[in-house]
Amino acid sequence: MAARPETAQTLDRGLLVLQALGAPRNVHGLSMSELAERLGLARTVVYRLVTTLEARGFVSRGEDGRVRLGLGVARLQYAVRPVLVEVARPVLHELAEQSGATAHLTLADGEHAVALLVVEPTWTDFHVAYRVGSRHPLERGAAGRAILEGRRGTLDGATTTTGELQLGAHGVAAAVPGVPGLEASVGVVTMGPPPPVEELVLAAALRLGRLLAGPATG
Repeated sequence: MAARPETAQTLDRGLLVLQALGAPRNVHGLSMSELAERLGLARTVVYRLVTTLEARGFVSRGEDGRVRLGLGVARLQYAVRPVLVEVARPVLHELAEQSGATAHLTLADGEHAVALLVVEPTWTDFHVAYRVGSRHPLERGAAGRAILEGRRGTLDGATTTTGELQLGAHGVAAAVPGVPGLEASVGVVTMGPPPPVEELVLAAALRLGRLLAGPATG
């Protein structure tokens, strides 16, 4: 909980409140007491933090008294998407060229998976056309299933599915690790028997995670 000497303690605590509320298991919100217990802070401190964040629209308090993320967080999420696309594009381009399959970056949007970026290989005669903005439940398709595995902390290698979104289509995907607050996966989709691309997909997801996390600080 202790902030480093060069950080602003109040800001650090406010960000911890947002991270706690953004955890998948807390989708229905937390009470003031629960927040105080999770963060190891006095209720009076948590109350001031929540009141400040609520004034800026980053959290909201329902009639049940529980605190949830507010629309201010959603606005930031949409604002950061162009940056995410810019960083991810060369990673997906390399994955598409190496695998000969259509590569994609998929984000969680509630309980759905949404394709944010799609890159097709340049050298193949035939590949799957996959549309940016395609949406499907997280429990269907490799991209969504990989996000769920990452959310649960149970991901062990790449996730592979067959025919769950389109007859004859095969998907391979892996969650993007190491970026707090980001629920995303990198994957490829092919028609017919999938090539052995699991290691390529895993490497691409890890590379993107490192790029988005930025340089490590000591």
